[in-house]
Amino acid sequence: MKAKTKPMAGDMAMSNSAGVMVGGAMMVPSKDIVDNAVNSTDHTTLVSAVKAAGLVETLKGAGPFTVFAPTNAAFNKLPAGTVNTLVMPENKAKLTTILTYHVVPGRLTAADLKDGQVLTTVEGETLTVMKKGDSVMLHDAKGGMATVTIPNIIDSNGVTHVIDTVLMPTK
Repeated sequence: MKAKTKPMAGDMAMSNSAGVMVGGAMMVPSKDIVDNAVNSTDHTTLVSAVKAAGLVETLKGAGPFTVFAPTNAAFNKLPAGTVNTLVMPENKAKLTTILTYHVVPGRLTAADLKDGQVLTTVEGETLTVMKKGDSVMLHDAKGGMATVTIPNIIDSNGVTHVIDTVLMPTK
């Protein structure tokens, strides 16, 4: 029996050595974090923000990095106009602060993340991991919560986990 429908972009995907489908593109272990993200139609806002903040070269670097990557829908949850304001050159410092709050040094898969674990981000503040069964959530400095919707996208210089909410530092 053949399946009659194709999985939708953003559906939970199993991680394997061949890669993971995200936003209609195959994320493969041979590509770095940025080269994988640029092909995802679910991450166009994040890619634009990374470019505006001047973080492309950093995220193409050796790492390893663990990136919690908000989708376009996650950015759309922010108050109207927030993203357009953040990507303006005069707000580069604030944008960089928010983006680096989504990056943790090291290569952490979902299995490495433990309930109650405190992660120190590249930005310097912390995220707290909450696990319920196979579900991984992150509690941010302002009390917000993001859920990992697609875990374990293995990149050549780290791991990316797709999240459904933009995490906010206190600064």
